[in-house]
Amino acid sequence: MSLPWAAPSAGLRSAGLKLAGTIGAVVLILDQLTKWVALEHLLEPPRLIEVTPFLNVVLGFNTGVSFGLLENDSVYGPWLLSGAALLVAAVLVVWAARSDSRAEAASFGAIAGGAVGNVVDRLRQGAVTDFIDLHAFGWHWPTFNVADIGITGGVGLLLLSGLWPRKASGDDASAGRDGAPR
Repeated sequence: MSLPWAAPSAGLRSAGLKLAGTIGAVVLILDQLTKWVALEHLLEPPRLIEVTPFLNVVLGFNTGVSFGLLENDSVYGPWLLSGAALLVAAVLVVWAARSDSRAEAASFGAIAGGAVGNVVDRLRQGAVTDFIDLHAFGWHWPTFNVADIGITGGVGLLLLSGLWPRKASGDDASAGRDGAPR
């Protein structure tokens, strides 16, 4: 009999952790690479590059959290925000290791990779480097980066994965629709 709250098997844990780790590493590497390119090519001289009628590349720095919330110039701000982000990333890695869903593990990896990418910026320069500027009809979305895409995409996938039905494992096949043993 399988208990609904019991941890998945070691094989599932390992696969979830590997998937989360791989996706987290890809998000982190792409984030840091694109930020390096933005800093190298947009800072001196400061400029705005129009890519499409709705997309600009422009350098910005965020000392707050998402979309500039809780912005402050305190010397402790980057350390506190970084500590909180690293704690969240650690919890997500543990959660990914315990998940029996590939979509959840991928979500946790993308969110953790994005969080760590922004932590690297905060600790290195005291602010997060942002450079993607979307706009339409006179409205501008707050400037963001690849880490933010990983975080937002991971949250979106996590929400969607909650809508997908789960496949019953072999142990669950002996249970009825209500979860009670037959």
